[in-house]
Amino acid sequence: MMKTNSLTGSREVKLTKGRSFKLLRYWDLYLMVLPAVILILLFKYMPMYGVIIAFKDYNLMEGVWGSDWVGLQYFRELFTFDEFPRVVRNTVMISLMKLLVGFPVPIILALLLNELKFVKFKRMVQTITYLPHFISWVIIGGLAIDMLSPSSGIINRIIEMLGFQPIFFMSDERIFRWILVGSDVWKEAGWGAIIYLAALLGINEELYQAATVDGANRFRQIWHISLPGLKSTIIIILLLRIGYILDAGFEQVLVMYNPTVYDVADIIDTYVFRVGLGSMQFGLTTAAGLFKSVIGCVLLILSNVFARKMGEEGIF
Repeated sequence: MMKTNSLTGSREVKLTKGRSFKLLRYWDLYLMVLPAVILILLFKYMPMYGVIIAFKDYNLMEGVWGSDWVGLQYFRELFTFDEFPRVVRNTVMISLMKLLVGFPVPIILALLLNELKFVKFKRMVQTITYLPHFISWVIIGGLAIDMLSPSSGIINRIIEMLGFQPIFFMSDERIFRWILVGSDVWKEAGWGAIIYLAALLGINEELYQAATVDGANRFRQIWHISLPGLKSTIIIILLLRIGYILDAGFEQVLVMYNPTVYDVADIIDTYVFRVGLGSMQFGLTTAAGLFKSVIGCVLLILSNVFARKMGEEGIF
């Protein structure tokens, strides 16, 4: 028995030494990933400490721990606001519209770019399409307001030249949501296509060659080879998007909306910004943010479970 224990102990020592040796062997890789880990800890995990404010009557002078506990008071206030169901409905509607319209566009763009054989033209188109990602919503909002102006906007000038009356795009409740969706797709489609282009590069070229020999045209190759090759990437991106279903784009809406379209464009973030931060109600603001995070987390877990039941790979 003593001999067996000694052998087991020596094996454990060898395994421990082997693991520590591997850690030391790849120390440079761990050192490279260290800044990213520090950033995640600083900006993702440490701010979770502030969630406590949702359950306290926060006072700037007394600090977080010095403020009095109020329990679920701010959540009750949030859910009993007359306008809260409307802002939740607007948030979900705008997010779903962006998901339904904006999600397929990067996939289609990536498939089209992948079919281009002229490399210089392909790079030029790719650069033009992902450059808007780096433009702030303040600039894009200003451009949209200027272009859609009923008096001096180029769009209304064209409409007037065709013999029609100018349209008040930014104050029309039937159109404003589509302006949000269109500007979001224009800004993010090229950037989102980069992920799908990278996935397309991982597909074996021999599959396309075999399909060509079998007489499949380019559309058939896209349908039977390219799209199945993107399947796992599409599912992962879709799961992540579902987790952010209550994030309708705070900066975009804040820059572009106005009081005439509050009924269809006022989302949770902008409502909390006006009502909560405008009157220094930090607890109410934190409660709304925590509500969004919990709902997003639940949706992400449920969609991940559903994807696994369908036989697909999930996020975790």
